[in-house]
Amino acid sequence: MGLPTPSSAAGRTGVAALLERPGEALLGLDFDGTLAPIVPDPDAARAHPDVPPALARLAPRLGRVAVITGRPAEIAVDYASLADVDRLVVLGHYGLERWEGGRVIAPPDDPAITEARTRVPTLLTELGVSDAYVEDKGRAIAVHVRRTADPRATFDLVAPRLRALADELGLAVEPGRMVVELRPSGGDKGDALRSLVAEQPPSAVVFIGDDLGDLPAFAAVETLRGDGLPGLLVCSGSTEVTEVAERADLVVDGPEGVAALLHALADELELRAG
Repeated sequence: MGLPTPSSAAGRTGVAALLERPGEALLGLDFDGTLAPIVPDPDAARAHPDVPPALARLAPRLGRVAVITGRPAEIAVDYASLADVDRLVVLGHYGLERWEGGRVIAPPDDPAITEARTRVPTLLTELGVSDAYVEDKGRAIAVHVRRTADPRATFDLVAPRLRALADELGLAVEPGRMVVELRPSGGDKGDALRSLVAEQPPSAVVFIGDDLGDLPAFAAVETLRGDGLPGLLVCSGSTEVTEVAERADLVVDGPEGVAALLHALADELELRAG
């Protein structure tokens, strides 16, 4: 696979800037749906097998690679086999946690999450939803409905009640592909990406995502482009979420397509290096 051409002029400018000065570029990636296929059991999610070798090839040629995810940072590192990837930082829980060099930095637990941990199962029982899966992320609580008998109807039933609970407890709500997550307020993937740009200004910024929670990172790249920093937006495409593809400069076919894109970029950089 050759390096594909973005559909927009801004995206093509972003690619050109990355190729011109790759050693200063920032590559940001989501985890679920981007590096790893979406699966019914979130604990069974693993990166596509072509992803770790692609990042191992690519990372040494870039300024920094960042995985920005709603998962705990160490879980993302483990599930994606990324511990040995050069120049890697993983921002977990939308930036609340930071993994770098095998060490995690994180704030104290939020007491509102402790209360949500008790009240979410009670709420689901009241709604008669016994087949949803409650994922305790430590610093967040996620309700997955993909395995229920009627995922869309169940999502429409539980989402408003979970939003009401989040409002009561002062938590943020992160909707996704058949999942609603309650997490501490005060940051999103856009904030996390901007923090990385601020601490180590790049020559270009790329972000690859697939879901609604990635749109703040897309918005951050769009703002940075308006300020003069070249950038590229890539969607790991699916039939479940179209909003991300509509904002992207380039759409690839899920995590397999993401891995192929990373390998193609590594091929191009290796060719240019001689």
